[in-house]
Parts: sequence; structure tokens; C-alpha cells
Amino acid sequence: MTDPAHDPSHPSLVRIGLPGHQVIHRDVAANGARFHIAELGDGPLVLLLHGFPQFWWTWRHQLVALAEAGYRAVAMDLRGVGGSDRTPRGYDPANLALDVTGVIRSLGEPDAALVGHDLGGYLAWTAAAMRPKLVRRLAVVSMPHPRRWRAAMLRDARQTAANSYIWGFQRPWIPERQLTADDGELVGRLIRDWSGPRPPEDEAVRMYQRAMCIPSTAHCSVEPYRWLVRSLARPDGVQFYRRMKRPVRVPTLHLHGSLDPVSRTRSAAGSGEYVEAPYRWRLFDGLGHFPHEEDPAAFSTELINWLKDPEPDR
Repeated sequence: MTDPAHDPSHPSLVRIGLPGHQVIHRDVAANGARFHIAELGDGPLVLLLHGFPQFWWTWRHQLVALAEAGYRAVAMDLRGVGGSDRTPRGYDPANLALDVTGVIRSLGEPDAALVGHDLGGYLAWTAAAMRPKLVRRLAVVSMPHPRRWRAAMLRDARQTAANSYIWGFQRPWIPERQLTADDGELVGRLIRDWSGPRPPEDEAVRMYQRAMCIPSTAHCSVEPYRWLVRSLARPDGVQFYRRMKRPVRVPTLHLHGSLDPVSRTRSAAGSGEYVEAPYRWRLFDGLGHFPHEEDPAAFSTELINWLKDPEPDR
């Protein structure tokens, strides 16, 4: 039997420490599944949601910065990723958002500031609309509001082309094989291609590659995107996007890299029309799809200053 500590496909690989900091790794139950979280600090809860093709590790810089700023920073692995359960179903955004709000309850908190990147940003938008009492503030990175995303995918040829990988995910089994081939080489290529001139460090990219190779992770990672496309004309999708007309009524920070090749600035800008609360748009010049990793100091400063602002402006 392979020692889990040396097995690149074992889920324990994602329970990583941060030098000089006592990160708490544990599992919490929510919405019928088990979720792995990494936690640091004490204070008001800030829950961090990763995107594709990553896991909680993408927030390693922000965990430290938030904890030092007086927050309880928690990064969770989404359903099917990292150390969380890989269930056979449940990858539609409404259910994934209930995972998020269920984790807030399981952590014993009345609410949280949600910070979501990419798919995690899509779920953060969704959770704020579906369970507004559990979301104190909302920060979204590199992702338009769900209704803006849908409109761009259907009407903007450039955004459709930028999301060609999502269309490729609609094929059965092939995407899973591609993501895990050659020890996750495609994952590394996607992260570097989607970054600006300062991509995440090589060791972080290798961590994402190894995490994608944990059995069933690739399949679970693409299932949300299969739902997003296949539901565009289905009754469940129409009903979901109708529910997303409900405005967000908490202060919202929208962060975006000017060089993001995945989510075009034009697609993301304008999401404030769905926010009936203070809304702040911040464009990071010269950064790509991963601003929180490409320039973690500038990103963390922007986020923490906004969290501490008692009356964030529009």
C-alpha cells in the first residue's frame, strides 16, 4: 500500500501548512456532504471560495493577511475538489451555493463576508441572492454576475470564444482525461495562459496539477460547467436565472484583472445593475485571471481596506 504522504493522488496532499502559521485543517458537514476547510485567525468570518482549476490553496496569501487584520479566514474546498466529498451529483450552482451557506452555519457563525474567484465568484453571487441573511458582504473576483455571464455567453462572440474551454467540457470523458494526462500538465498550461505577466509561482502550479490528479476530481471539476451550458435552454436553467434577478442587497466589491483572457472586462463590468447596495468596481491594471495570486499584496490590501470600511462607497 502506498504511503499517503508520498502518494500524489491522495486527498491528504491538499492539507498543506503555511510556514510560520498554524493553519487548522478540518472537515465540516453541510448540505448532505463533507467539506474540507483551512482556517486561520479569529474575528468576523471571511469565507473564501476558489475557482477552476484550483482548490483552497489559491487563497494562501489572503488567509495570512486576513488573519493578521483581525478576521477568521476560512478557505473551503468546493464539492468534488481538494479534500471535500466527491458526490455523484449536486453540481448545479443552486446546490453548490447551499454548500457554501451550509458551511457558514456549520462554522457556528451568523453570517460571513464571502470572497469568491471564478466559479467560486459565481457561487458567491448566487449565495448572496439565495440566502441574503447569511452573507454580510460580498467580494467577487474575475466573474460577472450570473445573468451577465449568461448574456455574454449567448450574445458576445468574443466572450464565447474566451470560454472555449467550457464548450470543450461538454464532451463526455475526454476533458477528464485531458486534465489528468501527464500529471496534470494541462492545468499548469491553463493557469499560465490565463495569468498576466506575473503568474503564480511554479510550486503553486504544481500543487494544482497534483490536486487535479486526485481520483474523481477532474470529473467533479467540470460538472458545474456542464450544467451551466446544458441548462441554458432547459427549464431548470431558466428557473435558476429567473431567481438570479433577485438583487444583491449587501455591500459588494467587484475585482478584476485588466488582462483577464477568460472573463472579459466588458462581460464583468455592469454587474452592479444587480446590486442594490454600495458597489465598488476595482480593475487591477496589468493582471490576469488570478489577481489574488499575481499580486497578492495589492489584492489583499484592497480587500481588507474594503472590509474595514464601515460605509463603502458606490
